[in-house]
Amino acid sequence: IRESATLTRDVLEQHFNDLKGTLKKLLDERLMSLLQEVDTIEQESIKPLDECQKLIEHGVSTADDLLREGESAIHGDVGQENEKLCSFTKKALHIQLDSLPEVPSLVDVPCLSAQLDDCLFTILKNQIFRHGTVASRPPVQLEEFIEKPGGILVRWCKVDDDFIPQDYRLQYRKSTASHFEDVYVGSETEFIVLHIDPNVDYQFRVCARGDGRQEWSPWSVPQIGHTTLVPHEWTTGLEGYSLSSRRNIALRNDSQSCGVLYSKAPTYFCGQTLTFRQVLSGSLLIETVGQPDRRDSLGVCVEQQNGYDSLQRDKAVCISTNGAVFVNGKEMTNQLPAVTSGSTVTFDMEAVQLGPSSNEGGNFKLRVTISSNNREVVFDWVLDQCCGSLYFGCSFSYPGWKVLVF
Repeated sequence: IRESATLTRDVLEQHFNDLKGTLKKLLDERLMSLLQEVDTIEQESIKPLDECQKLIEHGVSTADDLLREGESAIHGDVGQENEKLCSFTKKALHIQLDSLPEVPSLVDVPCLSAQLDDCLFTILKNQIFRHGTVASRPPVQLEEFIEKPGGILVRWCKVDDDFIPQDYRLQYRKSTASHFEDVYVGSETEFIVLHIDPNVDYQFRVCARGDGRQEWSPWSVPQIGHTTLVPHEWTTGLEGYSLSSRRNIALRNDSQSCGVLYSKAPTYFCGQTLTFRQVLSGSLLIETVGQPDRRDSLGVCVEQQNGYDSLQRDKAVCISTNGAVFVNGKEMTNQLPAVTSGSTVTFDMEAVQLGPSSNEGGNFKLRVTISSNNREVVFDWVLDQCCGSLYFGCSFSYPGWKVLVF
């Protein structure tokens, strides 16, 4: 409690200090804008009046000079009087003393003033007094961590009955890292975090955004999750497939070589969920999935068997890209939707029969559920030996297929 209270005080003080600085900056910018507007109006309005004043002063000065010259001509010597009067008369004829520039009326002359509405203080006061809340506990909390091969399934739940969530935001970090990073934003209450190193602690936290709100709620109490299961990896070296750096994505390349791409090890255990997902790559979606073929397969098997171009064989269950399901090489009556870009195919298995003679060659039965595009088939897979772990594999006849396994 003391630790969270201290952290909350620090967050509040930092936020309001930042708010003060931002408000001062905005007010200073607005003041400078208004002062510049005053300067612009003043300069534009005073310019024609200054020009008018210069013209009037010039006319008065000219008339004054002419007046003095006329007085001098009258009071001068008789010999020079006629010459001065003649010069004075010529100048008087050429100077227009009866015209003045147009002077605007007083009502047309700008008179600057500042219009300041005091209601701004009331609005700011109301907004500030409603700004920020202190919660005794976050509205959502982390609920469960489920180990996955190379990943963790994180689940969370709402703990505030009055809170109506619109979106959730999940973050994680290695226990040795200093910053959290976003890993999921959406409306679901669970997410599989991949690329998790086995036997390494990770911290997770979640928050939510209320319906119609922009701001996020306080973070949940950070909790530690980890997995002891090594990640699923495709085996390297098969000529017809290119692998990602983590070896969990396989791309059927342009090589003419064909065959089954198996997992590096039998890392799929009964009770887990094995997921194949078609990964989007390239600019054309139709090239992503490639041309389907009836011999294509995605599935699991008891052992690696080279020399086959498909998992449609004994000791294997699989689904073809056209949706056909095969058990020990035989096609089932039930069929799933065809595999397309973005499709997800999952395999779930559990042991339903473990007789005393299982280790001596007796029947070993697995209840298999294969799901694809919101449809599933369930059947029993009978084997002649006990299998605690299985290989997974895939085969594609044509290039363009790209599969992520987790």
